[in-house]
Amino acid sequence: MKKQVLATAGLAVVIAIGAYWYTGRSGGEGEALSTADTQKLKQLVQDYSSRSLTAESASISSTQLIVKENSGKSVTYSLPKDEFFVSIAPYLKETHPCATHSLTGCQGEMKEEEFSVTVTDSDGKSIMDNATVKSQPNGFIDLWLPRDKTYEVTIEQNGKKADSEISTFESNDTCVTTMQLG
Repeated sequence: MKKQVLATAGLAVVIAIGAYWYTGRSGGEGEALSTADTQKLKQLVQDYSSRSLTAESASISSTQLIVKENSGKSVTYSLPKDEFFVSIAPYLKETHPCATHSLTGCQGEMKEEEFSVTVTDSDGKSIMDNATVKSQPNGFIDLWLPRDKTYEVTIEQNGKKADSEISTFESNDTCVTTMQLG
């Protein structure tokens, strides 16, 4: 009986540590995320954007992903130090003002549609060159770009085009809802 209790307690500790590591790992101030942690974080963001994961709220600033789970528990994840998340909602007629992107709340007009996306940095280096990208069920195109740069973004669809300059500095917005195709 004692061995069974110890084994059960040991298993509970292993599960608790694993759950903490997976859901609560946020990286300390100045601590870089490992490649595996970065990929897990990006997948988490993707899952909220695609609506395959749900939460009461999930928003993403220039430095953090903040999730308030349906249970009411809040978890904050630090974003990679060298990458910046930006979500762009191209539109024809309907948009909304936004600064900090809500993965669970923002809704763009053009859901699950294909676009041609070009991103070039201020030095002329191509980050994406006419890449075909499908918007999420929320109508947004999610991009992870190198931090601390300025980019020219062009989005095209069916002969209509929108151009915008975006920057990836800590003070910049993660939600772009101003790219009207025309």
